[in-house]
Amino acid sequence: MSKALVAYYTETGNTLKIAESIYEALPGEKNIKALAEIKSLDACDLVFIGFPIHSQSIPKKVQDFLKKVPKDKKIALFSTHGALTGSQLSREAIESAAALASGAKLLGTYACRGRVPYCVLEGLVTKPEHKAWAVMAASARTHPDATDLEEAKVFAMWIKDKGSAK
Repeated sequence: MSKALVAYYTETGNTLKIAESIYEALPGEKNIKALAEIKSLDACDLVFIGFPIHSQSIPKKVQDFLKKVPKDKKIALFSTHGALTGSQLSREAIESAAALASGAKLLGTYACRGRVPYCVLEGLVTKPEHKAWAVMAASARTHPDATDLEEAKVFAMWIKDKGSAK
């Protein structure tokens, strides 16, 4: 059986909740670590990489990590964001992340909403160009919720099966 790693970067705890659900669902040999703790991906056959989406992009630390993913490494990406699930903002960010790890074998992606800190929303709602997004993001205050966590587990099993197939 192959070894899986669930790697994550989080600032508010949203992405960590999803990472823990993915880790919990995975059978066999596995590990979960913050990106900052990872020195090498050599011992892993499959790597789940999670991150928040900020202002339509991914954090610089995550960008740097993705650029170093070894060629042909099997990966899956997951993210949390304040936008509506499936929105253009979240799709573009995950596509950007996939492009940064272009040499890797991307098996799939998962994205769900995550609570945006009130102080961030409070600052953005006063700016006309960000007001609509801030109002929409406020509705993510209960996420990730139980459904998001269960969907992350299903995603983990799907990716594990897909990664095991020839």
